[in-house]
Amino acid sequence: MSFAIALEDPAKPEIIALLEDGERYGASLYPAESNHFLSIDELRADNVRFAVARDADGVAVATGALALNESWAELKRMWVVPTVRGRGLSKALLIELEDRAREAGVTWLRLETGIANHEALGLYERTGFVRIGPFGDYRPDPLSVFMEKRLD
Repeated sequence: MSFAIALEDPAKPEIIALLEDGERYGASLYPAESNHFLSIDELRADNVRFAVARDADGVAVATGALALNESWAELKRMWVVPTVRGRGLSKALLIELEDRAREAGVTWLRLETGIANHEALGLYERTGFVRIGPFGDYRPDPLSVFMEKRLD
C-alpha cells in the first residue's frame, strides 16, 4: 500500500476526526491530566508543521505535528489508524517530520508519550530517541515518558 505525506490544515473535518480518534485512545489509557494534546488552533500556529499521510485513495490515515521552539522542536499528535499499522507509515511520517525540523534549523527533536503506548515507545527507541527528564512546560508524571533525539 502506498502513502503520500504532505503538510495540511488540521482543521479539515476528516483530519479532526483522526485527531479525535487519537484523543479517545489517549483517554482510554491515561487520565486527562496526563494527556497533552495540542488543540486545533495550536496546531494551526505559525511555529507548527502539521503532516498528514493519505493512502492511494486519498483517505487520511495518519497525522503528526512538529512544534518548533528555536533550537528544538516537539513531536506532537502522532496517530496512525489501526487498520494501516505495521506497514512502516509511522516511521515514514517521523522521517518527514525530522526532515522538516532539520530544514527549520532544529538541533533536537523531543517528545512526550505515555508509558502504556508500547508501539510508540518501540518506534522512538528504534529510531534513535533516548529517554530524558521533563522538558519545556512538562512536569514529572509517572505516566509519561520524555525522549529526545539529536538531529545531525
